[in-house]
Amino acid sequence: MSHRRGVIAFLLITFLSSWPWWFIEHLGFGWSLVNPLAQLPTAFSPAVAAIVVRRWITREGFKDAGLALRLRATWRWYLAAWLGPIAITVATLAVAAALGLWQVDLAPLGSLPVALPIVTLILTPAYWGEEFGWTGYLRSHLYRDRPLTAAVVVGLLWAVWHYPLAFLGYIEFRHPLPGLVVWTGSFVLQQVALTWLYLRSGTVWVAALAHSGNNMVIGFVTGLLLIDHGRLDDVTTMLLTAVPLGGACIAIVRRGRRSRRPADVAWQATTCGSGCRAR
Repeated sequence: MSHRRGVIAFLLITFLSSWPWWFIEHLGFGWSLVNPLAQLPTAFSPAVAAIVVRRWITREGFKDAGLALRLRATWRWYLAAWLGPIAITVATLAVAAALGLWQVDLAPLGSLPVALPIVTLILTPAYWGEEFGWTGYLRSHLYRDRPLTAAVVVGLLWAVWHYPLAFLGYIEFRHPLPGLVVWTGSFVLQQVALTWLYLRSGTVWVAALAHSGNNMVIGFVTGLLLIDHGRLDDVTTMLLTAVPLGGACIAIVRRGRRSRRPADVAWQATTCGSGCRAR
């Protein structure tokens, strides 16, 4: 019962502290929600919600919150989270070129291939807010023995949380309904990958790094080359990105099904030792 109360409280706090503010920013102040400074206050709404719930509503504390960096023990997963978005980006461009939707031209990137991976590292704390809330808290409190189901449900809720942005200038769909459907699928695939990284590493910071790479590498580079210079629309670009990302998620799911133990138990056993009890 306390977990159900916590989940409901988390969703209410997250949505009610974000949606009204987006409308006030855009319709009241005339701010562009593409501006990172306009996004920053609500980027931490999920983290604030998780902190309030853990501290004052369920009183479960933060022992299982994945706050530790664990750099030495999980550096391989940090590396995967850092390089993974680069691999997905390259694969997306390759798919676009193979389908004849994009003529290979990397000139618009300039020095970005060097700058963006560094920017990804620097901006990781900015994406911690969403990951601590959605992946770190909500995912772990839904379908605890079914990590894939939990990831899909969280991905759907995470997508719905973003929906107002499609009508406030952050992203524009020529046909809103199909656009929202494809956007939702993109969030679900991202969440499956983020959940896998979190469960394998045991730290929310790995998921935050991957999230930063998704926005700063995948989103920025495909937007620049395929949308701005390739003249594709957002929906087509997201569908192209879904090819390698979906393939990665299928590999993750197949590998997870071959495992004899749930992912939560597996990473707890490796990080906590024999005295750590699975939730």
